[in-house]
Amino acid sequence: MTAIMTAGVASADEAAAGWLDTVGRHCMAEAHAFVSARAAEHFSGRSEGALAETALPEFVAGGKGLRPLFACVGWRCGQPDSPAAVRAAAALELLHCFALVQDDVMDGSPLRRGRPALHVRFTRWHEEQGWAGSAARFGESAAILFGDLFLVWSEQLLRESGLAAAQLARGWRHYDVMRAELAAGQLADLVNDARALPSWDTLLDVLRRKSGNYTVRRPLEFGAALAGCGPELLARLAEYGGLLGEAFQFRDDLLGAFGDPAVTGKPAGQDLRDRKASSVVVLAAAMAGRRQQAELAELLALPAVGDDAVARWQQLIVATGARDRMGELIAERAGKALAAIDPAVVPRHAADLLAALAARCTERDR
Repeated sequence: MTAIMTAGVASADEAAAGWLDTVGRHCMAEAHAFVSARAAEHFSGRSEGALAETALPEFVAGGKGLRPLFACVGWRCGQPDSPAAVRAAAALELLHCFALVQDDVMDGSPLRRGRPALHVRFTRWHEEQGWAGSAARFGESAAILFGDLFLVWSEQLLRESGLAAAQLARGWRHYDVMRAELAAGQLADLVNDARALPSWDTLLDVLRRKSGNYTVRRPLEFGAALAGCGPELLARLAEYGGLLGEAFQFRDDLLGAFGDPAVTGKPAGQDLRDRKASSVVVLAAAMAGRRQQAELAELLALPAVGDDAVARWQQLIVATGARDRMGELIAERAGKALAAIDPAVVPRHAADLLAALAARCTERDR
């Protein structure tokens, strides 16, 4: 009996993983195809669009597609698989591209997904053309404009997804909340970076608005609303999404401090180089002893953070116990998220998908 039960669990896990892989590829293919078509429509044959026509579709490629996947799982809580629903979910990947482009400009990030960030590509293009004026300013300005295009195209893809008007009407409020919350959370994050380290409670508030809700909870609610799910199911998804969103960001912050650049596509310790008020840094400050607090203050005051300072900072975080504690917090949040999936409310197939996505969010290395 035990062997049969174990085989059943393995089969359910494999089925969930296979569905997520297949739907994820479809979502990313829809997003890429839509951007390729729009870029050709607006820039083909125009000198100012010579780079944009290839750079914008390339920017879409290589993403994890988590937000579309959560939207598709939300949809599956109330409706069967649907190509139109996949296209609607893919719109969230273009919203994410908008956020990434502008985030890279604000952070001055040189890389994105292992390639030069969009503003860097357009800076180099300006230099190659031998144009007058600041190449860096041109690159940042172009990236902001193309980020705006991703935002416009996200809504266009949603409207043209093929879902009925009544279905779309159920999703607009959630889509609007997601966009507004993202911008408000980004502003709060900028303020945190510009002052002394925030308190843990303040950090959590920013984390939920800027990343946690935007990555997990809102896409889930969006997909479920499109599918016509009721308030009880939406409430369960919101609880799961809020908890898993925090776990996702905690993992993201660990990768920002300790991730392998060959896997993450970003320089080692990028968040530390940027002196970001990330969860692992704030937790290390709270757990630090007196001497460790003095070393942390010294690192925060450095005019520039090079490789040696990154190594010192990583050692300090480990010494305070913050790295291990972050791992515990991730596991705690993920466990509570899974406990929120009430089998009396959430369909079994959707519960399996939510469990698989929880593992992907908390065990990832990029």
